[in-house]
Amino acid sequence: MTDKNLNRSRRRKNKAAPAPIKPKTRGLAGGYLTILSDADMAAIDAAAKAILWQTGVVGAPHRLAEKACDEGAVLTHEGRLQIPPALTSKALSAFAKPLTLYGRKAGQELHLGSGQVYTGTGGAAPLVLDEDGSTFREAGISDLFKAARLAEALEHIHFFSRPVVARDIETPRDMDIATAFTSLKGTSKHIMTSVSAAEDVAAIADICFTLAGSEEAFREKPFLSLNINHITPPLRLAEEAVEVMAEAIKFGLPVQCNTFGQLGASSPVPLAGSLAQTCAETLAGLVMAWLIDENAKAIFGPRPMVTDLRTGAMSGGSGEQALIMAATAQMANYYQLPNSVIAGATDAKTADAQSGFEKSLNITLAAQAGANLITQACGMHAGLMAAALESYVIDSDMAGAILRSLAPIEVSTDTLMIAAIDETAKGAGHFLGHADTYARMHSDFLYPELACRLPVETWTQAGAEDIHSRARKKVTAILSSPPETHIPKTIETALRQKYALPDLDG
Repeated sequence: MTDKNLNRSRRRKNKAAPAPIKPKTRGLAGGYLTILSDADMAAIDAAAKAILWQTGVVGAPHRLAEKACDEGAVLTHEGRLQIPPALTSKALSAFAKPLTLYGRKAGQELHLGSGQVYTGTGGAAPLVLDEDGSTFREAGISDLFKAARLAEALEHIHFFSRPVVARDIETPRDMDIATAFTSLKGTSKHIMTSVSAAEDVAAIADICFTLAGSEEAFREKPFLSLNINHITPPLRLAEEAVEVMAEAIKFGLPVQCNTFGQLGASSPVPLAGSLAQTCAETLAGLVMAWLIDENAKAIFGPRPMVTDLRTGAMSGGSGEQALIMAATAQMANYYQLPNSVIAGATDAKTADAQSGFEKSLNITLAAQAGANLITQACGMHAGLMAAALESYVIDSDMAGAILRSLAPIEVSTDTLMIAAIDETAKGAGHFLGHADTYARMHSDFLYPELACRLPVETWTQAGAEDIHSRARKKVTAILSSPPETHIPKTIETALRQKYALPDLDG
């Protein structure tokens, strides 16, 4: 080979091959699954509005109750605020439009309100499953940071909702501020967290405005939202949570109006009755948000949870849980509201077969029904009481497969391939060497990162690793690499001094 040809050959070898085009999984539209008929949804809507008007809610802050009464509501002598259907519909019309949540990098947008589906973390677990895979211990702020870093690296975790409670931070105020800061430091994806007291919202907003560069920049593209559990079922507003909502809206933070009723405990056993009550309670949150500011960014977050009546414990992995959560997603789309649901709250204590089938069932139904934000889809165990780092990796792989199932089947002249079938059937007798097979092997198939598809002999020769071993290796690889900087050092130093925040790099 001449020097000229040798150099040309080297250039060909050194030239990086273009990254293969992968099938889309982010933001695909659900809505293929219909648990409820149109008549069912209309009946549930009517029941929810009747509950708000006939029974009403207690605990509304006085100034909001007064504004509601100006809109036709009635405040009874018992302190129940009865909300007429016209007021509920008026609030719904304000929020029945698309809403976009942002990350801090391009391509991390979450477009809500039209059936697009995104999967992410969530929960408030007090425990984590330790690295040995069998010991539970109290969660700390370092566990939150690790989870955020994993979420940043994993393709099918689209947002980071605070999954664990930092038990090593003493006061609620310090914990709330440290949780927001740690999440923002660990990932650039959209953050969802919570605040216990209204007076502490300003600190969270200050951190967000500082990172965005200005208050205006954050308001235009909010990269952090608050989970507001605005009601204690049945039909009792949590006044402090509503005040937190008011402060969040004042600072331009999107709010998720979340309702957690438990079937047989704080809501009826029949799925239809629980769904009607949960919709009523969640709609009450939207009414409060509208009374605070009709331009608020509010998300419909119904979360009816199934109770195992033999023990009184939540049963987040049951078939009934999958069914009712898919139905809530349908109701959200019936109202055309940006929405959030829970799916993935397995009762399994580790990433075992029970975890796999419970999570897959619940997340698949929620996705197919068109839920926008599926929280608790990754990492959670023991009915939301514990998180496991290796499960984030495994569940991201699972979520990719579920999201891929939302892709519509393209039917066209190119994909029907009548001529290619004719040519192959009369010629080679197989498609393995066909040019279209090679061209489509990456664009038409989503290959798992952890799930093993090797033949038995190859798998055995490679060490016969199970999915837990592969997941632990990936967790170690991600967390042992230098953390990506999501908060500039000078800003981090100033914020740490201002709010006495933990040193996560120490």
